Amino acid sequence: MKSLFVLFSIVSFSLSAYGQKFSSAWEELTASDFVEAVKKAEEVCIVPVAVIEKHGQHLPLGTDVYIAREVSRRAAEKEYCVIYPYYFMTQNFIAMPQPGTIAYSTELMYKLLDETCREIVRNGFKKIILVNSHGGNTNFLNYFCQMQMESPKDYVVYTITPQPDAATRETIRKMRKTTTGGHADEVESSIMLAIHPELVKMERAISESGENQALLPLGELTGMRWYGQYPNHYAGDAKDANADLGELQIEGTSVELAKLIKAVKDDHETLQLQKEFFQKSQYPLNTKAR
Repeated sequence: MKSLFVLFSIVSFSLSAYGQKFSSAWEELTASDFVEAVKKAEEVCIVPVAVIEKHGQHLPLGTDVYIAREVSRRAAEKEYCVIYPYYFMTQNFIAMPQPGTIAYSTELMYKLLDETCREIVRNGFKKIILVNSHGGNTNFLNYFCQMQMESPKDYVVYTITPQPDAATRETIRKMRKTTTGGHADEVESSIMLAIHPELVKMERAISESGENQALLPLGELTGMRWYGQYPNHYAGDAKDANADLGELQIEGTSVELAKLIKAVKDDHETLQLQKEFFQKSQYPLNTKAR
């Protein structure tokens, strides 16, 4: 009878463990749960990529980090994947005049991201999605993906700066009181009011100008473009920010990211084509037209 009780307990525990809802956060998983999480995620891992920088005088330095993480968390609740721990070691040179900025050298930030991807793959993942929440990272991450073609790899790196669908964007446009922005503006401030209101100091939103100051006649042609336009590292007017608008923006963004996660899970062509590419790259004289 005792043996049956022990067996029943083991079976019950196993079923309970199997049926549990795994956290999507890499750092919250136990070692044994991690193994199951990789399978449940179908070998897809998200890296929320952000920076630490000034966001006007009213938002925290980690605004991009918080937003990237929250979008990824919500998306993973809709379409499970594993989310890599907080990552902010990317391109941020134009913010260096501002207090609190963290800006790593070009060589180091590339190597860190490359080795991070390799460590993710060593832990069982085959598909990595770089989820970007910082405008200054767009070109860097696109270039990073291009650099993946330098040498053979048995994994794929995707990059996206997710946005809500067209209908949601139109609703948000109608809700907004302002039409300019892009950094610590009405929308970004609204997101922070929705997810971390305790960190927002709205009384400071008008303490500095967020207008385009157009300081350089040829600024569009140089790396000084952003500083020439927004030397205060604030673009827009956040005074009318509200949590309802922010909730719509971040939830809509997470829905679209969840769709991408599902598409990446279903993508069996890229890895196969990448394998073909690397094989042909070794013997280009033998390449035949498709």
